Amino acid sequence: MTGTELPLAGVRVIEMTHMVMGPTCGMILAQLGAEVIKVEPPAGDKTRSLGGMGTSFFPLFNRGKRSVVLDFAHPEDRETMHQLLASADVFLENFRDGQLEKQGLGAGELRRKYPDLIVAGHKGFLSGPYEHRPALDEVVQMMSGLAAMTGTRDKPQRVGSSANDIMGGMFGAIAILAALYQKKGGGKGGADIRIGLFENCLFLVAQHMVEYEMTGNKPRSMPEREHAWPIYDIFETAGGGRIFIGVVTEGHWQSFCREFGLQEFLDDPTLRTTTDRILARSRIIPRVAGVIGDRNAEELSATLDRLNICFSPINRPEDLFSDPHVLRPGGLVNNINANGEPFRVPALPIEWNGANIGEGLKVPVLGADTPAVRAELERQDVSATAKTAKRLA
Repeated sequence: MTGTELPLAGVRVIEMTHMVMGPTCGMILAQLGAEVIKVEPPAGDKTRSLGGMGTSFFPLFNRGKRSVVLDFAHPEDRETMHQLLASADVFLENFRDGQLEKQGLGAGELRRKYPDLIVAGHKGFLSGPYEHRPALDEVVQMMSGLAAMTGTRDKPQRVGSSANDIMGGMFGAIAILAALYQKKGGGKGGADIRIGLFENCLFLVAQHMVEYEMTGNKPRSMPEREHAWPIYDIFETAGGGRIFIGVVTEGHWQSFCREFGLQEFLDDPTLRTTTDRILARSRIIPRVAGVIGDRNAEELSATLDRLNICFSPINRPEDLFSDPHVLRPGGLVNNINANGEPFRVPALPIEWNGANIGEGLKVPVLGADTPAVRAELERQDVSATAKTAKRLA
């Protein structure tokens, strides 16, 4: 798809963010067609130089953006920033409360100066007793109980990705889209949006909180949980492989037992209902493990696929570069890093009119777009209101 065919074509976003949550929001908006101008200090976003598990942070979450370097120690660069904001529909930031106020870029001041601007602040916490605190993905996972649910109460374990940061960026994008829709529908003015990393994690664990609210029972962690299905487990296969199998419907139970020679389960009057089978897992699972262990993973996958029963190999991230579904046309998109080297990344997990989004995105070289953007600003002579009406008409 070309940029002009994308839904946010014509929307300008000015981004002053770092790490993962804020950049994720900008990256999503860029892939949906917005022009995202990332404003960086002279030394650049600190994630540009991260290694180890942070190696992917800058290229992954900053694809498709333009990079402008401004040094707010210089009055002319502060003026350029305000020219950018006057030309923009959205301003993204993820600084601690009070930091941008020192630069005259606090949400309140921006809303007074640019009443049609959508200001989206990605913060550690929403307004309240903790609003002053910084936060990290792992911090909020520990605070919210997600780590205790993923591991155990004695050994909490964080989720194996920056799940909250990424999801927080998604909520930022959702809120911004709602604000743009409101303006297009005739609503007046911009919006002051605050997205909380901690509250995002609360949203993830809400199912466990509500379970406790409704039943009074303390939710068990994933390794200790009470299963909701008779077969919902990882099994060893012939040849040393492993496979996850989930038998979750009556039809699945019937076809699974017939296919794998477990007629005794179908004939057993004490296993008539799902609840009966859950209570009998202590004798069902060892028997199932025995029949699964006699077959190799490829044979099992083909059989379970034919039966329409949920299953999965136990993959690692590197295994996905050989997965046939990931490798389908459009499943991986080819992007270019700031150093000119290509890399592959999963496409945005949507299809737009049957097409995937994100092919050919480039990671910006630090400050590469500064001259061009300055020249564009010199040519602009429209008010924020006129600009917004024109872009969103």
